[in-house]
Amino acid sequence: MDVHLKGGYTLSVKKGCGEGDYGWVGGAQKLFHNPRLKDMPQGLSSEHENTMSLDESAQKPHDRLSTYLAGDMDRVNALIRARMASEHAPRIPEVTAHLVEAGGKRLRPMLTLAAARLCGYTGDHHIHLAATVEFIHTATLLHDDVVDESTQRRGRKTANLLWDNKSSVLVGDYLFSRSFQLMVETGSLRVLDILANASATIAEGEVLQLTAAQDLRTDEGVYLKVVRGKTAALFSAATEVGGVIAGAPENQVDALRVYGDALGIAFQVVDDLLDYSGDPATIGKNTGDDFRERKLTLPVIKAIAKASPEELAFWKKVLEKGDQREGDLDQALSIMAAHGTMEATRQDAIVWSERAKAALAELPAHDLRDMLEDLADYVVARVS
Repeated sequence: MDVHLKGGYTLSVKKGCGEGDYGWVGGAQKLFHNPRLKDMPQGLSSEHENTMSLDESAQKPHDRLSTYLAGDMDRVNALIRARMASEHAPRIPEVTAHLVEAGGKRLRPMLTLAAARLCGYTGDHHIHLAATVEFIHTATLLHDDVVDESTQRRGRKTANLLWDNKSSVLVGDYLFSRSFQLMVETGSLRVLDILANASATIAEGEVLQLTAAQDLRTDEGVYLKVVRGKTAALFSAATEVGGVIAGAPENQVDALRVYGDALGIAFQVVDDLLDYSGDPATIGKNTGDDFRERKLTLPVIKAIAKASPEELAFWKKVLEKGDQREGDLDQALSIMAAHGTMEATRQDAIVWSERAKAALAELPAHDLRDMLEDLADYVVARVS
């Protein structure tokens, strides 16, 4: 049956499983663990408490995708392990394995596999493309942790902390090179064009974030460009190349691109929210890292736009000048709560999630399409 709840996320729960539908579970499981946002309007509380009762009826959407695509993902993981090896530089597999095998959800490669299978692909090149996407993602994480001077990733010490910055940067470069070798092996110039453009866009997004950081004039338009670069570009490319390699009609390829773009934006907006409201054990990093790193994310940008002179002076002190003291994070949270900017940001994430789901209407009816729709709902349900 389908379980629908206003304001919540939609789950498809099956009593019987047909071919390809193995692993759909209807047992009681905990699904969401994140605390409610501090500035959520009181009137939403009971509705979203009811939404949480869906925890007990099904797996998380990405877990269902993982189960459905288990055979393909085993092949992807085997290819990743084979291609991250290095005969002459043992440091490369050491650093790569630390991050690749740290328990990540492999969401981006699963999107590639799901898109290809949804469009009826029966070949092998989707395996190469999924591994390509994961290598690009891992390379960007290694580089990001150096730039951000991060100490924790997925609940573990970062590679730059365990080894050094030079190793992280150079191993990231190695993985980028490996990713291009893999995408060339598909023999598709269009796939190469999409993923090469995505790689360049990711780098642009990171550089733009550097130049926009600590600049209180950064507005929501600039923020969106950063998010489209650093996060949504790879989501979009991951889904688009799945359709391309399957030879899907152009309207379906475009729909997959739009889905990935909107899902990636929703994902990053929610991630930025969780930085201020999430449980460190759940989000895999320290709460308030973005504040300490003086990043202008959407909740803060919205708060600055509504700031009083006194509040603007506070933001200049802690973000532009980097003069942060004990209690400043709590004050920042209080200001954002007073202006309702976290709830406003959550509403923006919901809009992008709805855009992602709307794009799927162009794609054929399929269990995988239902899972992708549920995934878009789940992304924003993490902060409901």
